[in-house]
Amino acid sequence: MNHVVLIPSLNPDNSLLRLVQNLKKLNINNIVIVNDGSDFSCRPIFDELENSYGCAVIAHEKNEGKGAALKTGIAAIKNIYPDAAGIITADADGQHSPDDILHISEALNDNPSSLILGARDFNAGNVPPKSRYGNKITSAVFFLVTGRYCADTQTGLRGIPVGLADELLKTDGKRFEYEINMLIKLAKDKINFIEVPIATIYENGNRETHFRPVKDSVLIYAQIIKFTLSSLLSFVVDISLFSIFCASLFAPFADKIIYATVAARILSGIFNYNVNKTAVFGINGKSIKYFARYAALFLLLMFLSSISVKALANINGMNVTLIKIAVDTTLFILSFTVQKVFVFKSEKNKI
Repeated sequence: MNHVVLIPSLNPDNSLLRLVQNLKKLNINNIVIVNDGSDFSCRPIFDELENSYGCAVIAHEKNEGKGAALKTGIAAIKNIYPDAAGIITADADGQHSPDDILHISEALNDNPSSLILGARDFNAGNVPPKSRYGNKITSAVFFLVTGRYCADTQTGLRGIPVGLADELLKTDGKRFEYEINMLIKLAKDKINFIEVPIATIYENGNRETHFRPVKDSVLIYAQIIKFTLSSLLSFVVDISLFSIFCASLFAPFADKIIYATVAARILSGIFNYNVNKTAVFGINGKSIKYFARYAALFLLLMFLSSISVKALANINGMNVTLIKIAVDTTLFILSFTVQKVFVFKSEKNKI
């Protein structure tokens, strides 16, 4: 199998040496290690990997992040192994067994056009709570963004067809967010995903991980966080105007709810379109296609909101403003998904 194993590494211990030793026993010999700015004390490990085990070792002068290390490794593999059919990415901290790396390589060999993902079982008893719930949340966010379910979006064990290398080198992200950006990019490109069960290994409670819970989570969820803030601001504008219009401008009319909903939604929609286009989805410049798509979604959501609010308002004792809050909260997920995959679809549209 003409595959290359790529291992990004920051301050490794002997687990990395044992991993490479065991890969060699399985006749997996094409291995690229990226030293992502490790401490000088780790130099003997990288020297041994290069001199005793024949690994290609590429070094960053300073720590640039796992995503940057993966991209450095992918670019190096294109030059060092121009005939390689695929790349197997693995972690250096002992979470991926040599047998599972071999299984991923075999699956990629059988499915040379698919992305192969090593999927862990997060219901296993040895999984730390932060990893269990963090991965489940990320899987839910991934489904929200792409409409596709992925059981382990944060797995570092992946089989990548070499034909995808150029696109992955252009994918945004320098740290842990790069791995989910990769999945989102390939999901949008309709690449098939195949999940292969692998052992769920957490050495020492996963204390060796370089994942920064707050900073890296913000990077991973950056777009949906911005979309949520934009929606909340627009929501405040919409609800405020709706309440004012119901109580004053359209108070004399029998269909004041419909009129107030439409007027408030038009004004808040103009605000939301401009914020989402530039700040959330990174679309610069003017384009009628984005406005036309947004307008179509805007009209659909406005219609669904107005008829739903009016229908529920006929139920005695229910507050109209609270009804509108409930209805528009339900439409939030639909709005984000459609804007992500259709309205602001662009090469620059990455989470």
